[in-house]
Amino acid sequence: MRILLVGAGGVGSAVVPIAARRDFFEHIVVADSKQSRAADVVAKVGDPRFSAVTLDASDQGAVEAALREHRCDVLFNAVDPRFTMPLFRAALNAGARYLDMAMSLSRPHPLRPYELPGVKLGDEQFALDGEWRAKGSLALVGMGVEPGLADVFARYAADHLFSEIDEIGVRDGSNLVVDGYDFAPTFSIWTTIEECLNPPVVWEDGAWRTTEPFSEPEVFDFPEGIGPVECVNVEHEEVLLVPRWIDARRVTFKYGLGEEFIGVLKTLRKLGLDSADKIKVGGVETSPRDVVAARLPDPATLGDRMRGKTCAGTWVKGVGKDGEPREVYLYHVVDNSWSMREYGCQAVVWQTAVHPVVALELLAAGVWSGTGVLGPEAFDAVPFLELLCDYGSPWGMRDQAKVEPIREPGQEREVLLSA
Repeated sequence: MRILLVGAGGVGSAVVPIAARRDFFEHIVVADSKQSRAADVVAKVGDPRFSAVTLDASDQGAVEAALREHRCDVLFNAVDPRFTMPLFRAALNAGARYLDMAMSLSRPHPLRPYELPGVKLGDEQFALDGEWRAKGSLALVGMGVEPGLADVFARYAADHLFSEIDEIGVRDGSNLVVDGYDFAPTFSIWTTIEECLNPPVVWEDGAWRTTEPFSEPEVFDFPEGIGPVECVNVEHEEVLLVPRWIDARRVTFKYGLGEEFIGVLKTLRKLGLDSADKIKVGGVETSPRDVVAARLPDPATLGDRMRGKTCAGTWVKGVGKDGEPREVYLYHVVDNSWSMREYGCQAVVWQTAVHPVVALELLAAGVWSGTGVLGPEAFDAVPFLELLCDYGSPWGMRDQAKVEPIREPGQEREVLLSA
């Protein structure tokens, strides 16, 4: 397997040291618009199986040429989702398999954005499913941690734990703290703005609907010492992927953002600083969102200032294989002190990076295979979860005991408690 890794930012830079410990690939070409950034990432591992090139992810023709020049049979997309479609089409045209962690962008319904979906996440990619099938090639979409591992957990629960599923709810939270900054997101602010300010999508009773950003708050009790975190609805790929392969009455995604983060995002929207459309300022053309990203610290550089843990997981409620009611939370926790010590990468980007590498190893071995545009739910979850443990990062499962109301001044929320 020869891989063109497009993007040497936070996640891309974490992919390299993870992959360097494995032997399933022949070569990985690390490509970035800044050749020095790609070269720095490659230099750190000192492994001849890696090389660095300059590449504009928005230039489909240049990406196709790079795939052919370097004889790469896989394109691994590790850049912001605004570049998903040129990379997706480049892989299709060049006859390479494709993997991403964030799917093609959505567009809200023009008249009823908080009731009905418009163009959904991934719609542009699934529209080309027939072309991928005709070529006998595979596009594995949404294969990071969320989406990605969260979807694998959903597949595992459906196959091995439940006979009937009422709800699959992805829940993401952390107790991470970044010292020395008043505001420092631990993941790409460009992507965070996109997913948090768009209308969240909910799957319910056979149809997708939308709601308002940050709706339906609940307090979820996260494992391994993280504790209760308020989570809210956020637009995310799992809600668009899971129902395509798994029968569930309801599918949701909720993220533990915190009041301060939500306040900042709302302010950015009020000021128009969330816009990705370019404007001209003093003779320079750029987008307000790019300016915001440029003013904030690079998440990949925050590891030394971070402390705490991050948790990604999938809560499933329904009827167990024994016919009795059941609730479980399947989860993956990464401690920042561990990821920094072992890989020199902060926890959030490391957690995002490890799962696509595991998936690539399964594809290289032929354990996972298929044609067309497929999500992680389309594959057997057991080999993935077993191999993840072999990477030194085990997953866990917690049986949920009960749901109890927590009363706070002026409102009532739910907290999901562990056994």
